Amino acid sequence: METPTSTRRSLLVLFAGTVGVVALLTWWVGYALPLVILAIIFIVMAHEFGHFITAKRAGMKVTDFFVGFGPVVWSTTVGETRYGVRAILAGGYVKVPGMSWTDKIAPEDESRTYRSASYPRKALFASAGSLMHLFMALVLAYASLTLVGHPSGQVGIGDFTKWQGHAQNAAQLAGLHRGDHIIAINGHTLTSETQLITTVSHSANKTLTLLVERAGRQLTVRATPVDGRTVTSGGHPLATGKNPRGLLGIGLTAVKVKDTWYGAVPSSFTMIGSLIVTAAHAIVHVFSPGEFASLFHQVASPAAATNRHNQLTRPDSIVGIARIAVQSTSQGLGYLLVIFMAVNIFVGLLNILPMLPLDGGYVAIATYERIRSRRGLRYHADVNKMMPFAYAFVSLLLVLFVCTLYLDIAHPIANQFQ
Repeated sequence: METPTSTRRSLLVLFAGTVGVVALLTWWVGYALPLVILAIIFIVMAHEFGHFITAKRAGMKVTDFFVGFGPVVWSTTVGETRYGVRAILAGGYVKVPGMSWTDKIAPEDESRTYRSASYPRKALFASAGSLMHLFMALVLAYASLTLVGHPSGQVGIGDFTKWQGHAQNAAQLAGLHRGDHIIAINGHTLTSETQLITTVSHSANKTLTLLVERAGRQLTVRATPVDGRTVTSGGHPLATGKNPRGLLGIGLTAVKVKDTWYGAVPSSFTMIGSLIVTAAHAIVHVFSPGEFASLFHQVASPAAATNRHNQLTRPDSIVGIARIAVQSTSQGLGYLLVIFMAVNIFVGLLNILPMLPLDGGYVAIATYERIRSRRGLRYHADVNKMMPFAYAFVSLLLVLFVCTLYLDIAHPIANQFQ
């Protein structure tokens, strides 16, 4: 049996090992990784806080609220709840007595157990984690719309292409400046970059009228695209083929418009609604037999694992998600916020599936008990009958976790932000 000193030493070694793994991953993936890991831990603990606060409000007894798993590194008891940190910072949990009818509970605590709560309180407590993910996604959407903005129909000028033998290209001769926003072309309001590119491409040697916004003012600029076959850059013509192709010599950037604090509210719900639909399709795809067959094939075949199509369609492990989040930081805050929105929505929907040990399984059991109960006679579901299905589902999740983790480590997805 370990002495208290040796136990503390073991815990310190385990905790130091966890920090060492994070440091190694930081060196391997990027220096933004610690912030991404902290954000993921925050998301997990916010999920648990949803359970915690609803249990407290419902009058249930909460005995534990911990960050991490494994041996306890630090803990303190406030009131009836023990708060603390465990050695493996890979999640967290909230403990409420009486999650099943077979749990042995002291008579004085029975009235404050989960199983003794009314159906609405049970359903709210069990689904609180997923509701917290939805709330966080809405907050992130609101922050994205008000702080970063959303793509508008305007097109920005990022830079100019240098043409050999020309001091200035067509755009510079017309008086366009870096940072200008092109609002309309030939009297037609722009709705996309494609519209501008198509119009310019078909207007070689024809004068175009551009409505431009510069430093908050609007002005009209007339520019004449040059046939790309007649100009070169880097020793090569900028266009080939039989037909002329008009070019102005500008690099385009998407212009984002920030929503007002009140306008962002309905837009946030619209954005999250779209992500919910996308996440629902993704969950169906992830658990389809064809996707599992594809994962097994990728694990067995390096060629399949490095196939671009397979990489873009396969699910990501926590390592893959962290890497993508780190990579997205090179493109600005907007991309990172969208990724965390998607993670929250996906985890929230997955967690509400009606299968134990997910929260949705407890909602389903509580609902079934409520339907079977009669006035004065409370029905108690036999959870043991569901355990074979629960074990099968957990096994499925374990296979998915192992396969995706292996692929994300051995054959990481190519950087999509380069």
